[in-house]
Amino acid sequence: MTVPSSGGFNAAEYLLGAGRPEAPAVVSARRTLSYAELTAEAHRVASGLRSLGVRPEERVMLCMVDDVELLTGILGAMLAGAVAVPVSTMVTGLELGRVLADSRARVLAVSGEFAAQAVAALGIAPEVTDVLLDRADPGQFPAGVRAHQWTEVTTVDDPGVRAARTWEDSPALWLYTSGTTGQPKGAMHRHASIRAVCETYAREILATTSADRFLSVPKLFFAYGLGNSAFFPLAAGATTLLEPSRPTPALFSARAKADKPTLFFGVPTFFAALLASDVPDDSFASVRYAVSAGEPLPAAIFTRFRERFGVEILDGIGSTEAMHIFLSNRPGAIRPGSTGTAVPGYQVQLRDEAGELIEAAGQPGELFVSGPSTATGYWARYEATKFVFQGEWLRTGDSYVRNEDGTYTCLGRFGDMLKAGGIWVSPSEVEERLLEHPAVAEVAVVSAPDADGLDKPVACVVAAPHQKVDADELIEFCRAGLAAFKRPRGVVELAELPKTATGKVRRNVIRELVRESLLVPEPQP
Repeated sequence: MTVPSSGGFNAAEYLLGAGRPEAPAVVSARRTLSYAELTAEAHRVASGLRSLGVRPEERVMLCMVDDVELLTGILGAMLAGAVAVPVSTMVTGLELGRVLADSRARVLAVSGEFAAQAVAALGIAPEVTDVLLDRADPGQFPAGVRAHQWTEVTTVDDPGVRAARTWEDSPALWLYTSGTTGQPKGAMHRHASIRAVCETYAREILATTSADRFLSVPKLFFAYGLGNSAFFPLAAGATTLLEPSRPTPALFSARAKADKPTLFFGVPTFFAALLASDVPDDSFASVRYAVSAGEPLPAAIFTRFRERFGVEILDGIGSTEAMHIFLSNRPGAIRPGSTGTAVPGYQVQLRDEAGELIEAAGQPGELFVSGPSTATGYWARYEATKFVFQGEWLRTGDSYVRNEDGTYTCLGRFGDMLKAGGIWVSPSEVEERLLEHPAVAEVAVVSAPDADGLDKPVACVVAAPHQKVDADELIEFCRAGLAAFKRPRGVVELAELPKTATGKVRRNVIRELVRESLLVPEPQP
C-alpha cells in the first residue's frame, strides 16, 4: 500500500496513535481491548474491506450495536480510505433501504439483531454487493449479494497494510440526519473535522485526559454519541465504555457504579428519566462532569440532578452538520437554562427573518455558527445544501436569544415557535415552568387548533411516578409563574413522549396526537 505523504492526514491514524499501547482503549460487555489490540483490529477491518474490493471514497454503511465491531468498523473504513456511514439501529427495513440506496454504498455491515431489516433493505438497494454479518446467519439476500461473517473477513493479519493516502479534506464520514421533518440527508464530513472537534470542545471545555473514562447514552450512529464514545476518548488516549443494549436508568446506573466513568453524556429526556427512577443517589459518584445536548436542558432538571446526584450538567448544542457541540456552558460558569457561549474555535451569530445581523441582547433570531468541523454539504441535495451551508456559516434552524451576560438561550426550533393571542411564545419557556411542578416528569408544548380553528398552546405531560396530572392545577401553576398569555390552554396526559432514535422529542408527531383533542373555548383573562 502507498504510505501517506508528509502532507497527508488520516483521522483513524490520529485517533489510534494517541494512547499508550498497553492502556485500555475500549471496554464493552463482551471484551476489553488495549490500544495496541484496537489498532490491530482496526487494521484487520481495513484489510478485510480491501479484500472485498472497497476502494477509497466508497461508502461502507454500518447498522450495528455499540460494540467493538462498530468502533473498529468505523476506524477500519477510514483507514482504508473509504467513507464510514454509521446509521440508526432503530430504523425499519424500508428506512434502512432508503438511506442505503441514497448513499450508493456497496458494503453493508450489520449486527445480528438487525439482520431482518438488512434483508428488507437490500430489496431496494441494488448497488450493494457484500454484507458483513456480525453474529448473524445469512438471510435470504437478493441474488448477487455475497454474505460474509464478520470474523472471516476481519481476522486476516496483513503486516504490510497501511492507512490509505488521505488528506485533511478527504471524505471520512457521512452522518445521516434523523429526518424528523423530511427525508434523511447525508452530511459529509472531512478527516480534519474529526480532529477539530477533539481539539475544541473535548480539549477546551471538558479538558479530557488519558485518565478519563467515557460513558454515553447516545449511540455511535448519532453525531453526539460518536464524539462521546469514539473521537474524544481515543484522541485523549482515554477509555470508552461501550453499551450495546437499549439505555435504561437501571442499566446505566449499574454501568456507572461498575465501570466508574469520569464523563457521562446524555440527553434531557434521559436525565429526566434518571430523576424519575429509583436508582441510587451515588450512582454517578465517579463522574466529574455530565454533559447534555440534543435539546435544551431545562433549569429545573439541572438543579434537581445536581441536588440528588451531586453532579453538574454542562448543557450545550451541536448538530449533525457541525459534528458535535459548538455552544456550551463551562465548568464553574454554568447558567442553568442557557446553552452557554461559543466553544473556542467557533463563532455564533443571530440573524432576523431578513437575514440581518442581530446585535442587541434580548432580541430573538435564528442561530448561525461558523467553525472548523462543519460538513462540506449534503450528499446529492443541492438546494438543501445551498439553504443550510452559507459560505463559512451554517444555518442551524434554532431560535435563540443572547442574554445580557453574553450567554445564549434556546427558544426552540423556528418551526416550533407558536403564537398565543397573536404574540410569539417559546415552547421551552412554558416547558421549563411546568417541569418545576412535582407532578410533571416530562413535557412538550405544541400548538393545536381549538373549536374555532385558532391555534392554542397545549401541554403534553408525562406524570412523575406516583403523581396524578390535574390539568386545571397545571394551567394555574403556569399562570402564576408566566405571563397569562403564555399559559397552556389545555393539558394532554401521555404515557410517554414520542422520540427520535437520538432522544429528541418528535414534536411533529405530538402535534398530530393532540390535533383531535377538543379544547374548551378560550377563557377570559
